[in-house]
Amino acid sequence: MKWIYSSSDPLLQTIGGSVLIFIAVIFLTRIIGLRSFAKFTAYDFAFTIAIGSIISSTLTSSTSIAHGSVAVGALLLLTFIVSYLQRKFRWINKLISNKPLLLMNGSEILEDNLKYARVEKSQLIAKLREANVLDFSQVKAVVLESTGDISVLHTTENESNSLSDSLLEGVREKP
Repeated sequence: MKWIYSSSDPLLQTIGGSVLIFIAVIFLTRIIGLRSFAKFTAYDFAFTIAIGSIISSTLTSSTSIAHGSVAVGALLLLTFIVSYLQRKFRWINKLISNKPLLLMNGSEILEDNLKYARVEKSQLIAKLREANVLDFSQVKAVVLESTGDISVLHTTENESNSLSDSLLEGVREKP
């Protein structure tokens, strides 16, 4: 039964630590900004995972709340600096960010792009269903975003709106 509960578990310390680390993360996020937990790039996602790991190890190990808070603060500061440098120097953005990739151009599935992105056709079809696409003719474009999300741009049956070119700005048509 020790795997369920042990009298030596520091439950009150964990609760207190949770409250303190929560306050520290809220405080640091207010200073750095919400951008720190955005999912714009792969590195944003990696930082979010790293921060979660630090919080977890702080609450479940011998790492102090102060040590965990400093580590989270350092990562958040690093994300702030990198996002600032990305805006200032385009080459940094190109270095750390993937460009979005077109998976469908209108009703045409771009098989080579699916293969390059390691996306199965069945996964693409599932995303079309999630977007309530009833027919391939409704699809204007499907984009694998730099975050790994798949965006489906489509119309309903009664609409014949054209797709604005600016929505596909920066999207690669070929791998």
